[in-house]
Amino acid sequence: MTVPVITAFERSPDGGKGLARDMRVRWALEEVGAQYEVRPVSFAAMKEPAHLRLHPFGQIPTWEQDGLELFESGAIVFHIAERYEGLLPRDADARARAVMWMFASLSTIEPPILELQNAKFAEGGQPWAAERMPLVLDRIRVRLRELAARLGEREWLDGEFSAGDLMMVSVLRRVRPSGLLDEFPALAAYVARGEARPAFARAYEAQAAPFRETPGE
Repeated sequence: MTVPVITAFERSPDGGKGLARDMRVRWALEEVGAQYEVRPVSFAAMKEPAHLRLHPFGQIPTWEQDGLELFESGAIVFHIAERYEGLLPRDADARARAVMWMFASLSTIEPPILELQNAKFAEGGQPWAAERMPLVLDRIRVRLRELAARLGEREWLDGEFSAGDLMMVSVLRRVRPSGLLDEFPALAAYVARGEARPAFARAYEAQAAPFRETPGE
């Protein structure tokens, strides 16, 4: 088995804050202790045929290993979780619930968060943007309130840490700059627990490294 190769932004728009989706894949690989290589891709190269063959929508991350090519961070993390021990419970029911939470993070929690990003950056100059913003924020609050109620005082969503938590924490980190996460202390603490994991720290360090200034410059 060869070492998997994943793609990441050559210069991520977040400046190394670990919000790009390759961070989820890096974190998963670090959790299971797998070696991997990262191939940085420029914005121009993302729209060229070579990359579009891997990712038809011209985004990152992608996965290449032994002839298998994947795109979409959720699919890649699920593949890692199935192939290696450590991210999915062995019990069949608990495993199904972990996968359920992976889907919930991407299908229920992340969409309104992405809507906020679009409202700020893609639509911020529109005359109706200021009027729409409170509606966008409230839609996020509804989902965060529901998630916080389900999490309660649990450390993780369903027993031990799983790929479901990895994906959920990754998604919730994207709403932190808005300040909304601070409105839900249980969720803020949940995210902090995820970030305190050694595997997260290793993944964060790796993705942030290219953004540091070279000594002496």
